[in-house]
Amino acid sequence: MDALHEVERHLYRYSPDALVVVDERGVIVMANDTVRQLFGHAPQALIGAPIEALLPQRFVERHRGHLAAFMRSPQNREMGARIADLFARRADGREFPAGIRLAPLEVGDKRFVAAAIRDMTERRQISDALVRAREDADQANRAKSRFLAIASHDLRQPLQTIRLLNAAMLKIADMDRSRDLLRQQSQAIDGMTRLLNSLLDVTRLESGAIEPHPSAVRLSDVLDELRAEFESLASSRGIALTVQWTPVVLSTDRALLHQLLQNLVANALKYTDGGRVSVRVQQDATGLAIDVEDTGVGIPADKLERIFDEYYQIDARPTGRSGVGLGLAIVREVSRLLHMTVAIDSTVGSGTRARVSIPNTMLGATDAGAADIAQAPIGEVDSRVSRIYLVEDVASVRAATKLFLELEGYEVWAFATPKDAESALASVRNGDVLIVDYHLDGQSTGVDLITASRARCNWDVPAIVMSGDLPAVMRSMKTPLARARFLSKPVDIDALLAALNELKAIR
Repeated sequence: MDALHEVERHLYRYSPDALVVVDERGVIVMANDTVRQLFGHAPQALIGAPIEALLPQRFVERHRGHLAAFMRSPQNREMGARIADLFARRADGREFPAGIRLAPLEVGDKRFVAAAIRDMTERRQISDALVRAREDADQANRAKSRFLAIASHDLRQPLQTIRLLNAAMLKIADMDRSRDLLRQQSQAIDGMTRLLNSLLDVTRLESGAIEPHPSAVRLSDVLDELRAEFESLASSRGIALTVQWTPVVLSTDRALLHQLLQNLVANALKYTDGGRVSVRVQQDATGLAIDVEDTGVGIPADKLERIFDEYYQIDARPTGRSGVGLGLAIVREVSRLLHMTVAIDSTVGSGTRARVSIPNTMLGATDAGAADIAQAPIGEVDSRVSRIYLVEDVASVRAATKLFLELEGYEVWAFATPKDAESALASVRNGDVLIVDYHLDGQSTGVDLITASRARCNWDVPAIVMSGDLPAVMRSMKTPLARARFLSKPVDIDALLAALNELKAIR
């Protein structure tokens, strides 16, 4: 017992924490040797002194209140871990951040409080450094998000100009050699466009700059957009593209779902030479499955695990297929955001199936059929060539778009700002179409312009909205815009012409 008593005495005396015991009045009755190291006071010199002798003057009154409250309800308690302004004072007047653990003691009919006091300077410095690092990281992420928002718009504008000028030159080239060169240039532009879009998309997804905004989404609308987007490409490559209609309604982010399926269909077409690509929908007790199947080259079993890695390709060079291996990386990130799963099954030489599994919790009431388009009152059909009202704030894009559409036989009125176009839009006639950039003068958007024009004309003028950051634009749309098509910049020429032909037919 004497040995144990000696151990206890040494533990108390040489504890790494300064140990102080005070009575109910807050008077120090015991202090260990560590008090000397931490506070600079001789332990015996503190006996009989108030505990406030170890506190900065500004804490004295508050401490007396704390002591009284503690004595009324004594229990083990830690102070300083969460209180940022808890400080103690050394003998020379210097202050330091303190962490204090309190424990009530009873000896006979008397109450005491034991306080273990530790210098928290190093811990506070580490905490402050972590806070600063977090703030720096948040600032860097905000800067990255701003850059990506600007890049999504500004980097795509030059490509938009080049693409339209190339298409216009193909219209007027009168030599076979010139047309061959322009077709090669067109392929290079398409490749550059795909690369830029993929790089921006995967960077935005990984940076956390994109957050899903779920809403009621008719799956048939998304699938119809995919069919319209890829029909001409599939036809040009001799591929039969079939997309199943479905009445299913999902609760999800429409733009992100479209992006996910868009990349899967594009990938299926990329690795299919002839044959077919199909998009089918299946539903059972566990949920919904969207299958994108192709009869393409297939994927070797030993490479299936890596296909979702960034920049990984299944040795596409011998086939001349373009790309940098980001499509499925985007699928991986989007499916994670949407809480969906994507599984790939493939057989070399037979084809591939990508299955998107959607849980029952995302399924809503089914849609009975195609959407009814509200018919606003309009006049007699005008048989003249449709006029296009183009509002685009980037001069080079505006000029290239106007030239290309005029070569396609349209009458084009081009304007730089909504204000410039205001008076002309008063003469919109049946069969005319508005083409607007979403980001205009920084004060209003292309959608604002369309809405205002329709209000003045008292009917839903058909419109095309183009944007370099289409997913963000679609997420910002609170309600669907009737008689409108949304195209991503750099715009696909065939998609633009198909949208115009479709909208012209709306009466």
